[in-house]
Amino acid sequence: MSDAVSHEGRVLRCRVARGRHGTLDDEALPVVRDALGALDESVGAVLLVGDGPNFCTGGNVRAFAAAEDRHAYVHGLASHFHEFLTALVECPVPVVAAVPGWAAGAGMSIVCGCDLAVAGRSTRLRPAYPGIGFSPDGGMTWTLPRVVGAGRARHILLTDQVLDAEAALALGIITTVVDDADVADQAEQTAYRLAQGPTAALGRIKRLLGASSTATLAEQLAAEAEAIAASAAGPEGSEGLSAFLEKRAPRFHG
Repeated sequence: MSDAVSHEGRVLRCRVARGRHGTLDDEALPVVRDALGALDESVGAVLLVGDGPNFCTGGNVRAFAAAEDRHAYVHGLASHFHEFLTALVECPVPVVAAVPGWAAGAGMSIVCGCDLAVAGRSTRLRPAYPGIGFSPDGGMTWTLPRVVGAGRARHILLTDQVLDAEAALALGIITTVVDDADVADQAEQTAYRLAQGPTAALGRIKRLLGASSTATLAEQLAAEAEAIAASAAGPEGSEGLSAFLEKRAPRFHG
C-alpha cells in the first residue's frame, strides 16, 4: 500500500500534501481517491493529514508557470483533483482533517469538503487563487457557500480573505481549535471516536445532510423516515437500544 494511505484500527489515515510548505501531492491523490471509493466495513472514519507544519498550501505554482500549455496542464490537474474531491465529499464515513499551519488554495478546498476539521490557534485559511490570478477549483465555490452562506462566501473569495482559526471556527469551516501542539492528537482522537460509533447511522446522517439543500421538506422527511427505520432494524439500532435499556455504553464494533 502507498505511504499516502494506512489503516490504523478502524481509521483510514490519508496524506494529501507533502513537505514543509504542504504542497498538494498529485501522486498521492489518486491513491487516496481509490481508497475512499473502496471502503469496507472495517473503516469507520477517515483522517486527512499533511506531513509537515502546514496542512496544505495548494498546488505547485512553479509547475503551473513552467507548463508549455497552461490551459491543458491546469485543466488536467483540476480534473484529477476533482475526482479526489468527489470521493471525499461522497465518502460514506466521517472525514476528519488535521489542519496545522496554513490551509490555502486547494488546501482550503479540501478542508471545506471534510466533515470535521481540527485546527491550531495559529492556523490560517486563505482561498489564495486570486493572488495568482486564478479562480478556485476543488469545489470551493460549491462547498464554501453551503458552510458559510452565499454572502460570506462571496466576500471571502472575491477579497481573498485570510481567516484565522477563531474566524474560521465562528464560520463553521473549522469545527475545533486547540493549541498548535495538540492538533494531530485531537484530530486522531476525534477520528478514532467516530470510528467506534454507529457507522451505518453516521453514513445515513451524512447522506441526509448532503441532500437537504436541494430536497423539499416532504422529500427530506420521507428520507429521514426511511433512514431511521433502517437504523432501527439494523444491528447498530439493536445494540443501541439494548445498551440504553441495560444502562450501559453501546458497543457497536465488538
